Amino acid sequence: MANHIGTLAEKSLHAGIKAWYGRQGDQFEVKVDGFVIDIVRGEQLVEIQTRHLYAMKRKLKKLLERHPVHVLHPIPQEKWIVRQTAEGEPVSRRKSPRRGQVLNIFDELVRIPHLLPHPNLSIGVLLTQQEEIWRDDGQGSWRRRRWSVHDCRLLGVLEYVTFVSPADFCAMLPSDLPQPFTSRQLSQALRCYPALAQKMAYTLRKIDGLVVTGKQGNALLYNTA
Repeated sequence: MANHIGTLAEKSLHAGIKAWYGRQGDQFEVKVDGFVIDIVRGEQLVEIQTRHLYAMKRKLKKLLERHPVHVLHPIPQEKWIVRQTAEGEPVSRRKSPRRGQVLNIFDELVRIPHLLPHPNLSIGVLLTQQEEIWRDDGQGSWRRRRWSVHDCRLLGVLEYVTFVSPADFCAMLPSDLPQPFTSRQLSQALRCYPALAQKMAYTLRKIDGLVVTGKQGNALLYNTA
């Protein structure tokens, strides 16, 4: 398989994104340099990765040497949990209180910062409406009380944001940050959880968007580059 998604539950989401993004003239499931590519659009290769971007590190490293690659990654802004019996009979449907945002892409980028400056790489973030199907089959995670995630379906795309250079990622920094600033101050300015701000700061530091200028207690101090 071209996309090492890892679970059957992601296949419907993957197919939904392919149908949403594809257009007339595209080629689908084409073999390029030993890899099966989701969409080939002219000279550009388009890869859909619904889960961990770091799983594509080896693939991207090889493809970027010779091709422009656009990676599509969905982040659910609105998600519904649909519970079913083990046989697929409906039980309930509720909306999850969690709301993703474009900023959540740094949860993934923190693992591949070395690839981001490559001129052949662009990343498209899709803020989506999704439906997650849970089945009461006793085989799932203990966190879900053994309910399994049977499928994940795309209901709609609310926003599509493309990043083509390190400058695009740096543009997500708030304009009113003090200089220097800590990741906690970044977290407060962005209104996000501290761990996400730390991942953002680390990623931007690795692509030379931030520089470390010292410490405040145990916290690193950053300046925009």
